[in-house]
Amino acid sequence: MTFTSIIQSFAIKSLSELYQQEFSTKDFQINETKPEFEGDYTVVLFALVKTIKKSPEILGNELGNLLIKNYPDFFSSFNVIKGFLNLEIADKPLATLLHEHYQDENFGKASTERGQSGKSKRVMVEYSSPNTNKPLHLGHLRNIFLGWSVAEILKANGNEVIKTSIINDRGIHICKSMIAWQQFANGATPDSTNEKGDHLVGDYYVKFNEEYKKEIAGLMQSGATKEQAEKDAPIMKKTQKMLLDWEHGNEDVIELWKMMNSWVYKGFDETYQRIGIDFDHTFYESNTYLLGKDFVQEGLQKNVLFKKEDGSVWIDLTDKNLDEKLVLRGDGTSVYITQDIGLAMQKFEEYHLDKSIYVIGDEQLYHMKVLKEIIRKLGMPFADNSFHLSYGMVELTTGKMKSREGTVVDADDIINEMVATAQKHTEELGKVNDFSADELSELYETLGLGAMKFYLLRVDPKKRMIFNPEESIDFHGFTGSFVQYTYARIQSILRKVRTEQLSVISDELSVISDELSVSRLLPLERQLIIFLEKYSTVISEAGEEMNPSVIANYVFNLAKLYNSFYAEHSVTNAESDEKKNLRLRLSVMTANIIKSGLELLGISVPKRM
Repeated sequence: MTFTSIIQSFAIKSLSELYQQEFSTKDFQINETKPEFEGDYTVVLFALVKTIKKSPEILGNELGNLLIKNYPDFFSSFNVIKGFLNLEIADKPLATLLHEHYQDENFGKASTERGQSGKSKRVMVEYSSPNTNKPLHLGHLRNIFLGWSVAEILKANGNEVIKTSIINDRGIHICKSMIAWQQFANGATPDSTNEKGDHLVGDYYVKFNEEYKKEIAGLMQSGATKEQAEKDAPIMKKTQKMLLDWEHGNEDVIELWKMMNSWVYKGFDETYQRIGIDFDHTFYESNTYLLGKDFVQEGLQKNVLFKKEDGSVWIDLTDKNLDEKLVLRGDGTSVYITQDIGLAMQKFEEYHLDKSIYVIGDEQLYHMKVLKEIIRKLGMPFADNSFHLSYGMVELTTGKMKSREGTVVDADDIINEMVATAQKHTEELGKVNDFSADELSELYETLGLGAMKFYLLRVDPKKRMIFNPEESIDFHGFTGSFVQYTYARIQSILRKVRTEQLSVISDELSVISDELSVSRLLPLERQLIIFLEKYSTVISEAGEEMNPSVIANYVFNLAKLYNSFYAEHSVTNAESDEKKNLRLRLSVMTANIIKSGLELLGISVPKRM
């Protein structure tokens, strides 16, 4: 149980004893005491005043006195300010918590018993979902880090999680790269050019659009309208023919498609491996684009869908403040929403999901609303268990990125820049002269990737953001580098102390109690233990909100608090053996939780830096 739940239990029992009524956690709130007041936790009394018909001050004093009387080992004092009962936790439960959990590397995470008790859910998280006509870019990275971190946070809350991606490997945009490669590549391959396959294919997607613009300009100079020129441009007509050939199974087109996609898949995998991202299953649009047609026919029979004169099939969602939506073209071919309906059903049937989470940018809000309403109107039972985790776009300080114009920042390039920036900042500190070349390479990679992930995840997903590589690596700012540095500092402290010294204090809790009677916990010691205890609540909150920034903010504030504690109180040269062991345990538990929190964000920790 957390301190908050313990206080809730004690308060309910005491209120019932005082006023001979039944109470529950819904009758009052418990918050962290504000810094300007004395205390650790605050019971907000206002909601109780009307029921009990006593002033907040009288109510607070009566409840506070009874809590101290009934639970003297847990509470040491209280004060009442207006409608707030501020409670101070006694030293013994704080020391006991530290003693029992300082070596627990899984502290705060849900136990297997929680899952077995029926609270565990089977959840699928879909993220990344790139196109095979270009490499991953900075925008993908926010999506990827967000999806992966949410999946890990949901695991830490006791859920069974399946990580998935759908690769968009077919369609007109894929054919654009294929046509451009045919016309301009002269047989170039990743091996012949020594270029990553996804970058090579992306180059020809850009080349297509350059050539397309030239042809449009030429046709317009000959008198064609812009609209007509866009339709008649030879390279576009070739692309459209290639798409039809692909859909009809033309062997030459299929072989070219397979070859170029294999280059891209290999490139994606190299990037995923470098950034530490994995999937349990990958769907491919080429295998799923026909899904959903059966549901269209079912929808027509139920009069949920309707046909227009050209044979196209639509759904009317105006009653949900949405428009009419095309779900099947007049020629019988699928649109994206058709596939999405079928794939949604496949996911729930194949994996028996309790929840399906789509990590998709906020520019797709309309599409996702339409999808949810369609599957609801079709009577599919999982409609309310499909969730769109929307996030804002990420931009660079130079502005928006456009793939077709070649102005996108490729993920590999920004990763390389981050590692180089980490190297520059680390060398400026001048504390790695004794590192080997391999150790330095690993350190720069750890710091560069950690800084990028933390910077992209520290912001609430719903907010748009601007990414500044230089700002993201600051050993004194709100950065992953600062948190990593704090972890490395603690490891340095612990290396100075023989491991066996961490176990000097007897395991008997009575011994801890005797020590505290001689040397009580100091304010920063208390504050640090209380903050460490909240980690399980933070994990729970991050899971409920599907928001990794909750974890990022917590580990940053923990690192700040530890540095304040360390600046005031020596660990290795403490004033007594008891204090030394107490502070060593505080250091170990802090390091464990920093490492655990960063791992939920996909960030590694350096043992020294």
